[in-house]
Amino acid sequence: MIFTIVGPSGAGKDTLIAEARRLRPGLRFVRRVITKPAGTSGEDFESVTPQEFSRRKAAGEFALDWRAYGVDYGIPRAQVQDLDGDVIFNGSRAALPRALLAFPGLRVILVTAPPEQLAARLAARGREPAPEIAQRLLRAGHGLPPGVEPVTVMNDSTPDEGARRLLAALDQGRALRPHTRIQDGGR
Repeated sequence: MIFTIVGPSGAGKDTLIAEARRLRPGLRFVRRVITKPAGTSGEDFESVTPQEFSRRKAAGEFALDWRAYGVDYGIPRAQVQDLDGDVIFNGSRAALPRALLAFPGLRVILVTAPPEQLAARLAARGREPAPEIAQRLLRAGHGLPPGVEPVTVMNDSTPDEGARRLLAALDQGRALRPHTRIQDGGR
């Protein structure tokens, strides 16, 4: 079964995914291809140049790709073929309509946190200037496309507790009816 983990910047998606992988070693994680330098986030990703990303996209190597905050993200097709067991990838709320088309039966898990925690986490990571943090906080309230009913994980505790909540959400998500289409306006 394939799951996408989405949520606002600062919600702790990368931290929870890393902890969940530690707690459940059999959980398969899709290593995204991203056009930003390695070591610029807590996420395990493949760093590529914009030119390399474009080349790989043109070659059809991505099952899904999107652009956010001036950065390109790709889900390698090879990592989501032959799904055996649970597979998770760190996705994007804005890319959900395309993700649902690319991955029939996709389950959506929304990781979020209270606004004051989002702000504190964004400031603490020191990656963005204050205006960009403000922009990310404004986007934090953006909802999901119509018809998408996620399992929600409130990440307002320790990373260990958050990871346990994420694993419980994966278990809960398995029992849900898969999203098969986006309702009007979700394109």
